[in-house]
Amino acid sequence: MATGGNAIRGTRVGAGPMGEQDHGFHAERVAVSYWDAMGNETVRYFAAGIPEEEIPDVIDSPHSGLPAGRDKDNPPAVAKTEPYKTHLAYVKERRTEEEAEELLGDALTQLRERRGQA
Repeated sequence: MATGGNAIRGTRVGAGPMGEQDHGFHAERVAVSYWDAMGNETVRYFAAGIPEEEIPDVIDSPHSGLPAGRDKDNPPAVAKTEPYKTHLAYVKERRTEEEAEELLGDALTQLRERRGQA
């Protein structure tokens, strides 16, 4: 039985030179820990040369969805969400009762003029 000279046998296609240890250059980076109100820690990595003011103070925790801050002892509080408001509620915030009556009267007058009922 003759042994063939198949050099590919037993290696992965595209594996590169045998024994290659370096698979690219890794840039220097810094690890920043964030904690949410439930005590979950999330680590984010940033480039080592980035200015401190560009690193966010608060992120959304992927574990809980809560805001997570850099201070372990004082995690950020959950932002209070406003309840859904209807269009009428927003209008009432902007107008007084007197303004509403005046606007309604003007609109009714214009409608009656268009219909020929004035």
